Amino acid sequence: MNHPACAGVLALAFLLVPACGLPSQSKEKEEEDTKPASPSPTLVGRIASLPADRRFVLIQSYGGWSAPVDSILTTRGPDDRTANLKVTGESLGQFAAADIQSGSVEIGDAVYLQPVIPRTQDAPPAAATDALPADPKTGPKGEDPTPENN
Repeated sequence: MNHPACAGVLALAFLLVPACGLPSQSKEKEEEDTKPASPSPTLVGRIASLPADRRFVLIQSYGGWSAPVDSILTTRGPDDRTANLKVTGESLGQFAAADIQSGSVEIGDAVYLQPVIPRTQDAPPAAATDALPADPKTGPKGEDPTPENN
């Protein structure tokens, strides 16, 4: 293997092998960069007051209150207790009101603002036939579900 042509071919092979892998790696990286990052919930406050009727709560905000009316908040308490709240728009200073939509809340539970994830227009709507139940006589897509006796 001391032949100069063999050494040149071997060196060329080593150069080409890593180069072949690079375009696919950079393409994968480009695809990752173009995907929007999934927004995470933001800690906005804590449950400060819970009236006896338990239909709404007062939230003590951490910093300025900036949750839009009708936005969804979630709470998290000890023992993985959670609830969904809906912002009413009523606020006074560092306190804001929210209606309890579901779940269980207690004073001191953490309150998070759930960011709105915009819908993409790229996904085509489901075909009308996909939403219809299968006909029990013909099965899905008009196929006969019973095997034929030959």
